[in-house]
Amino acid sequence: MKPLLKLITEVGPLAVFFIGNAKYGIFYATGAFMIATAIAIPISWKIEGKLPIMPIVIGLFVVFFGSLTLLFQDETFIKLKPTIVNLVFASGLIISRIFFKINVLKIVFDKAFNLTEQGWTVLNIRWSMFFIFLAILNEIVWRNYSTDTWVTFKLFGIMPLTIVWTLAQMPLVLKETIKKE
Repeated sequence: MKPLLKLITEVGPLAVFFIGNAKYGIFYATGAFMIATAIAIPISWKIEGKLPIMPIVIGLFVVFFGSLTLLFQDETFIKLKPTIVNLVFASGLIISRIFFKINVLKIVFDKAFNLTEQGWTVLNIRWSMFFIFLAILNEIVWRNYSTDTWVTFKLFGIMPLTIVWTLAQMPLVLKETIKKE
């Protein structure tokens, strides 16, 4: 039950955004997305028993760009959000590694995986590149296709791509896992 609830809190706000856009348009969908995200965060906190850092960070971006979208009645802001979020994530991974010699992925996932330093480094590079790829892909889709197509892409494009990408990293994770004696 816990994994199902976690999935709902992560995908639920996107589904609300998708349905709201289909029925009422992008501005209504943006407001509903902001509310759904605000509701999902405390639910996620209750499920996990700890503050969900990534959903909070993403939630702040949703509220910020959603507010700009509604305030100025300009859908460009909400369409830019995935680009900026992905570039912030990529930059955070790259800058923290190069300038501070800190591997953020290792800090975040240290309890889940016990990898070699080489494994953490490769994973950091791969995820940095993936976030840049998602930013570019979002730019291509929102600038060249209708709002409805972009909203559909957010739910049925980005999410599956991220799942496939995550699964594609498993051979590296398995290869670089430090075996416990």
